[in-house]
Amino acid sequence: MTTNYTQPELEIHDPETFGAVNAALERTFAPAIVAKMLKSAKAAGLRIREYESVLAKGLLGRETAALYAKLVDSDRGQIRERYLRLVEHVAPELRQKFLKVYAYY
Repeated sequence: MTTNYTQPELEIHDPETFGAVNAALERTFAPAIVAKMLKSAKAAGLRIREYESVLAKGLLGRETAALYAKLVDSDRGQIRERYLRLVEHVAPELRQKFLKVYAYY
């Protein structure tokens, strides 16, 4: 008998700040905007999966880093996971265009 793993829901400690950071991620990964962010990441020599580096460069919004810093560790972890899921769901043609940004090396 096999069962599928279901990730447990974690409590969000600061829903307002968490929501603001999550909204910034949603805006950044909107189809009309994500190419601009990837281009900026490429120009800065960043790897897209390095969340803290992308955040520190301001590519997710000017206030997002300060808001993220206010979150507790568990909320930060959820945001990082959300970010990485969004990174992986970028359109394949954009991922191919920005292959160096997506590369693991």
